[in-house]
Amino acid sequence: MAADVTSGEALSADHPPRRASPHRGRFLFVYGTLGAVLVLALVGIVIYAGRSISPDPTWSAWKPQGGGLGAAKEIADHVGSGYRLQGGKQLVVVIARVPSVTAKETIPINFFSIRDPKGVRDALVPVNGSNSLTFSLCGLGQACSIATGKPSVARGVLVDREILELALYTFKYVAGVKNVVAFQPPVMGKPQYAVYLQKSDLSQELKVPLVRTLSPKVPLPSTIIPREQQMIDSVLKSRIYKSSYAQSQQGDLLLVLRPSA
Repeated sequence: MAADVTSGEALSADHPPRRASPHRGRFLFVYGTLGAVLVLALVGIVIYAGRSISPDPTWSAWKPQGGGLGAAKEIADHVGSGYRLQGGKQLVVVIARVPSVTAKETIPINFFSIRDPKGVRDALVPVNGSNSLTFSLCGLGQACSIATGKPSVARGVLVDREILELALYTFKYVAGVKNVVAFQPPVMGKPQYAVYLQKSDLSQELKVPLVRTLSPKVPLPSTIIPREQQMIDSVLKSRIYKSSYAQSQQGDLLLVLRPSA
């Protein structure tokens, strides 16, 4: 037992108990202060970032709920209901469909044939129900003409405004669609005209909220502001075609679009 006690005492002599450093409290205070400063700095960065980076603006106040042709039909109903004639009647009914012609049966359109105005090179665009849609703007008169009032430049601009709005909504919200053809309501004794737009034609307009391109309040034919009229002409004037149909040697149905001028 004595030997054990002696051994234990010797061990205590070789390893005396540690005494707390007189600077320990000071170090803890400094580290704590630095930690608090770091936390406050991080909080400040988060607050500043939250104030300086705003969420992406909403492109439009309304959007379709479905997808594909269902979404296109929602767009046709929504946009069509907002355009009115001077007396309050709806300008046209808008019919959305995949590229096709319906007589006794529905025949799909397989190509858009775009005629070059200079006759240098025609374009043949393969189309289907996934990458293309058509809109027919149909009035209540004979052969879908507008029954009320007389044709005028102002009314024509309003029709074109509606076509532009249809195309913008479609390219923005209907996935996969790259081509839109909108058939203008016919004027008796004149060819059938159509507007052909590709998504790339409206790339700039699709990057900014819709209200930056078109006023939220749809004008009447007599109240279209000059700025909108100039913008509509600049976008659509070169993209209006005379339309007809043809059949290829393989039996494919083609929508032929020829320059209007």
